[in-house]
Amino acid sequence: MTEPGRSSTPLLQVRNLEAWYGESKALHGISFDLREGEVVTLLGRNGAGKTSTLRSIMGLLRRKSGEIRFRGQDISHSPPEAVARAGLAYCPEERGIFSSLTVGENLELPPVIASGGMSTKEVLAMFPNLQARWTSQGTKLSGGEQQMLAIGRILRTGARTLLLDEPTEGLAPVIVKQIGAVIASLKTSGFTILLVEQNFRFASRLADRFCVVEHGRVVETLTRDELAGNEHRLHAYLGV
Repeated sequence: MTEPGRSSTPLLQVRNLEAWYGESKALHGISFDLREGEVVTLLGRNGAGKTSTLRSIMGLLRRKSGEIRFRGQDISHSPPEAVARAGLAYCPEERGIFSSLTVGENLELPPVIASGGMSTKEVLAMFPNLQARWTSQGTKLSGGEQQMLAIGRILRTGARTLLLDEPTEGLAPVIVKQIGAVIASLKTSGFTILLVEQNFRFASRLADRFCVVEHGRVVETLTRDELAGNEHRLHAYLGV
C-alpha cells in the first residue's frame, strides 16, 4: 500500500541489471526499487555485487545490460556526469578526497546541480569537526573526518538522492554513531538514500527496507517490520 503523499512509481528502478569488469561478470540480474524518502540498504558479504550496483547506477561501469530508470527517465547508458546532473550523488567507499586540497577546497569543489543544496555553513553545522580542520590538507584527515567531508561535499550539490557506499567502514564507534545520526537527519529532511552496508546493526536502525545481495542478484527483501522474525536468516546470509 502506498503511503499518503508518496508516489506509487519508484524514484529509482533497477531491473535485471547485469554488469562486467572486463570479462568478469559482477552482476547477474539484480532488481530492486527505491521510493522517494526511503532509506534502502543493500546487505551482503564482500564481493556480493553491492558496490558494483552503485557504480553501475552512476554510469561508472559501462559494460552492462538491463534497465535503470530514475524519475521515469532511462539512465541505463548515461555517462556519470549526466547521472549526476539528473540528481543522483555518489559517495564511494574510498571517499575520493583530493589529498592536495584543503577541507574547504574539497568541500566547495563540486558544482551545484540543483537548488536546495546545503550551504557550507549548514554542512559545517552537521559536521563540526570539519570547521576545525578547514585549512588542513586531505592527507592529514582521519578516516572519520574524510567520511564526513565526502558526505558533506555531495550535500552541497543539491542532489536529493544519495548513494552511500560503506560509510562506516573502518571507523571508530563514536564516528559511526555520528554518521548514523546524520543519515537519520537527512531522511527526516526528505532525502532518499541507497545505502551499502555490511554493518547490519548500523543499517537496522536506519533503513526502511533491506535487500540481501548474493552473487550479483537480490535474493531477499525485508521491511523493517519483518526484521524481528527473520534476523536469523539475515545472519546466515551475512555470515555473522
